[in-house]
Amino acid sequence: MKKTEVKMEKMKETKLVGTEFIPTRGKTFEGTVTKKFQKRVVIEFERTVYVKKYERYAKSKTKIHARVMPEMENVISVGDYIRVQECRPLSKIIHFIVLKKLKDAKENTDAEKLTRESEK
Repeated sequence: MKKTEVKMEKMKETKLVGTEFIPTRGKTFEGTVTKKFQKRVVIEFERTVYVKKYERYAKSKTKIHARVMPEMENVISVGDYIRVQECRPLSKIIHFIVLKKLKDAKENTDAEKLTRESEK
């Protein structure tokens, strides 16, 4: 590949956040929105981790802070299932950008668990 072709591919992967284009890279994650702020959301998802000492797998929850594009601020709400992708560090805790909403809070079964936990 030529350098210009590589640059064009990277340009396709950029997302508009505010007034600037931010290139995405690295891993993508899918999770349930647990908190929503003005320009960011917190998503949470479960993963299995191998514990060498006990030779077993354990579940652990991971929280990720992600920047929300201005067009999506009104679309995303708590309980929605969304996809985020890694980008350059935008602030101290934000290293991801929201790509798209996959499921509504009504369709998401994980959202029911979150609402039950918050009621307790």
